[in-house]
Amino acid sequence: MSILQTFREKVLSISSSISGVMGFLGGYQVCHNICLGLLFLLSFLGITIIGMPLLFLNKLAVYFWTFAVVLLIITLWVHLKKRCISQSLLLLNSGIIIAGIPFNFLQKYILLFWIIGGVLIILSILFYFKRRIRKVYK
Repeated sequence: MSILQTFREKVLSISSSISGVMGFLGGYQVCHNICLGLLFLLSFLGITIIGMPLLFLNKLAVYFWTFAVVLLIITLWVHLKKRCISQSLLLLNSGIIIAGIPFNFLQKYILLFWIIGGVLIILSILFYFKRRIRKVYK
């Protein structure tokens, strides 16, 4: 395996991971939980904050989510062209992005998006472990 090919795989792997994280940050509930975790951590250290210090990220949720979708599309295109990215990882990232849709006009369907995204995430985890188990017993 050449150094250039290894570098490409690393870059694609990192961009795929960033895509999943950005989609995950797009959902309000996730942002809220991260904020609460930060409040807990700061209070544990003796720093008291009233309110939500990461509330400004709520205004950026659509941009994070859009960036995640763009990265996912690029990753899917590379996967279809070269077949060098894990299908389980692509499925996981797609599920996270679907579950984290931040648009207000779609919020009445958020339960549907959570179910679809959750099913994709569970399937990706099952496929990952199924492949691992097959490798062990071969």
